Amino acid sequence: MSMPKKPAPSPAVRTMRTPRIVLLPLCLSVVLCSACLVKKRPAAHFGTLMLAHPVIPSPKTEEALNEAPDLGLELAPMPSRLGPPRNPPARPKVAALPPAAPAAAGRPSEPTIVPELSTGELEAAKADAQASLDVAERNLAAARGKALNAAQADLASKIRGFLDVAREAIRNNDWHRATNMAKKAEVLSRELAGGL
Repeated sequence: MSMPKKPAPSPAVRTMRTPRIVLLPLCLSVVLCSACLVKKRPAAHFGTLMLAHPVIPSPKTEEALNEAPDLGLELAPMPSRLGPPRNPPARPKVAALPPAAPAAAGRPSEPTIVPELSTGELEAAKADAQASLDVAERNLAAARGKALNAAQADLASKIRGFLDVAREAIRNNDWHRATNMAKKAEVLSRELAGGL
């Protein structure tokens, strides 16, 4: 008995198999030739990494804070002039101004515009300004006996400045400005008291 022969594939089937047969060895050779399978990634070495934190010596006295450190810098001598000296530009001619009249005693040099407040608004502004001034002064007095760092000392200085401006506004009957400055002093004093 003889085995039946398979019929020969049609030309369309042959053209479909040919690209597949050629493509398979091509893909295998690309994968094997590329060094992806063999090459290892370099390992990270964290043993040599260090975080640098500068060491800042703390001064013992307030005088040490005010003194500038001696850096030991040597200054290079100034180079001699290489070219001829330049002539400075001519000074512009300015007409002489007439002498200013002296300011009257007791009057401020700058006029200030104060908003008109009704009686109720005026009383409320006075009460708000005084309450804010009292809170700010109380918080500032609490910080007076304690050692303050530079930021806290700056904050205390700003509070004192706002308090001075608020008191001056009260003397000028500018209650709107006095209330604003007293509120600023109060907010900063609460921040200072919270940081103690």
